[in-house]
Amino acid sequence: MKKEFNDTGVCIKDEHFMVDTTPKIENIFDLIERKKYFIMNRPRQFGKTTALYRLHKELLVKDDYLTILLSFEGSGDDVFQDADIFCTYFVNVFNRKLKQYYPNQQIFINLNFETIEKGFDKLSLQITDFVQKVEKKVVVLIDEVDKSTKNQLFLHFLGLLRNKYLERDTLPFSTFHSVVLVGIHDIKTIKLKLRPDEEKKFNSPWNIAVDFKVNMFFNPAEISTMLLQYSTERNIQMNIQKLSERIFYYTSGYPFLVSKMCKVIDEILLPEKENQTEWDLEDVENSFKYLIREDYVTTIFDDLAKNLENNRELYETTKDIIFNGAKIPFNLSEPMISLGHVYGIFDKDERYCKIHNRIFEQKIYLHFLATMIRLREYNNFNDLSDVYSSPYGTLDMPKILRKFQEFMKENYSQRDANFIEREGRLIFLSFLKPIINGRGFDFKEPNIGEERRMDIVITYTTNIYILELKIWRGEAYHQQGLEQLSDYLDTYNKKEGFLLIFNFNQKKEFKEENIEFGDKSILAIWV
Repeated sequence: MKKEFNDTGVCIKDEHFMVDTTPKIENIFDLIERKKYFIMNRPRQFGKTTALYRLHKELLVKDDYLTILLSFEGSGDDVFQDADIFCTYFVNVFNRKLKQYYPNQQIFINLNFETIEKGFDKLSLQITDFVQKVEKKVVVLIDEVDKSTKNQLFLHFLGLLRNKYLERDTLPFSTFHSVVLVGIHDIKTIKLKLRPDEEKKFNSPWNIAVDFKVNMFFNPAEISTMLLQYSTERNIQMNIQKLSERIFYYTSGYPFLVSKMCKVIDEILLPEKENQTEWDLEDVENSFKYLIREDYVTTIFDDLAKNLENNRELYETTKDIIFNGAKIPFNLSEPMISLGHVYGIFDKDERYCKIHNRIFEQKIYLHFLATMIRLREYNNFNDLSDVYSSPYGTLDMPKILRKFQEFMKENYSQRDANFIEREGRLIFLSFLKPIINGRGFDFKEPNIGEERRMDIVITYTTNIYILELKIWRGEAYHQQGLEQLSDYLDTYNKKEGFLLIFNFNQKKEFKEENIEFGDKSILAIWV
């Protein structure tokens, strides 16, 4: 079977090109060796289940371990209606997995719950009896626990495991050696309502769990192990180090995105190239552009939009970071920040929140922009491409910026500075959208810093334009911004750039200036 890059489901070594995650698996196994209970909580499509299946496979061949991999997904709500039903279901699934994984060993639980009123008490005794009889380190792995934690009976089950964990030093071998849960959320902080008359509070049934600190991102060196497999098997030439670093630049090592970028190159871009035996950095750039297209939708991108739309505070905070460079402390004890981190939206940049990776940032940016265009009257612009473009496929950027300056002067000169600072960039990007619509697109570079700037790359037919949006913070920041824009122009081998400055001083002028900065020519427009 011909291997491929996999972006759905579990990765299988014989079928898919995979990153070598051996050090990560070893770190996880070290937690198991030390009898830890923990949850592998990471965002969606982060390689959790693939890691779990590999861990399970390796535990199966260890003589001193007995491992059971479970999932309550798809079990139905009836399982969680009654304690006896839940315990019976758990035992039946446990027995079935034992027969599947250890067909030659007669070590099965035999329980009958028909006459037992207190199911969890009986289950607790049976777990103790089972562990003592098998005389092995019993490890239970439970996948997809997020859905189960909505059911109180499952939380009681976790409470049972917690109590047995606390007692295991006084009752040797009385419980499972290690329990590993896999899901998106950290169950240690789940809100549990124990009784109908008790107000909701943080009361974790899993506060025995250790923090899961294994880094599940793929660094450039790890990405290179997958590219090496691919290049060897397919006889494809590539500079593995540079390609790995560039893929990491766009993905920040998010496992799904790493595989997705490679899959796009292999299955979509490479067949269109004259030389189909070579990857280069332009392929990575084109893969990025393919994934950030507004019409390209996949489950993970759809989830990003839904998670933002379902939480207004998260939505507004994320928008403020993307468009205004807001400095939001990365504090996971803050519920909204923690939620953004759980969804894979936020990561830590020194002390502050940043958008996790450049692909997510661009998809979120486009989502915000589309929403603003749809909902705001001031974004109701017609198709202006013919007005600002030439028959040769070029944009008249000076004309676009001057027209926007005129538009702002006529429509927003009396609006308060706070509104313009908050919405100014969105207004311009909304103004720009119908001009390039259908013939190009724009994407932003995540480099807003203390100078409050925002670089926009505009592609139109085969042409590229570099535009910086910034808020006026004085001459020192202005010079710093020019230097950084000049450096950014170098990355695209451009000598011409454009600067749109939002000035909120009361005596501001709507002016323009042609700036010669080193070997660069920059047109600056103030609004």
